[in-house]
Amino acid sequence: MNKDIESIEDIRNLVNTFYGKVQEDDLIGPIFNGRVGDWQVHLEKMYRFWQTVLLDEYTYNGRPFPPHANMPVNQLHFDRWLSLWSATVDSYFAGAKAQEAKWRGEKMAVMFLSKIEYYRNSGSIPLL
Repeated sequence: MNKDIESIEDIRNLVNTFYGKVQEDDLIGPIFNGRVGDWQVHLEKMYRFWQTVLLDEYTYNGRPFPPHANMPVNQLHFDRWLSLWSATVDSYFAGAKAQEAKWRGEKMAVMFLSKIEYYRNSGSIPLL
């Protein structure tokens, strides 16, 4: 039986495994690999983001949307991202925090796609 997400070590395991899958994915891998300059820097930022969101340990300071604002993605890409995210969470964890991680991933995907499409279709420029 899997345990719940309880520590920064759990967050690191989740993030490393998930982004390892992302990097190798045939649909979203090329987009991420083309955008992320230094994977270690990106992973460190993701550790802090999820540590803040899931563990209430406030180590992330930033705005997660702007780096994604001009990405060439659509619903298919977000569906794949969510599929990989949920499968990774379920592979290692079970419990309230694991469920929250999946729920927050779903909410972020909806919000990010909505904002990306808004900027793409309106001609507006996001505040970066």
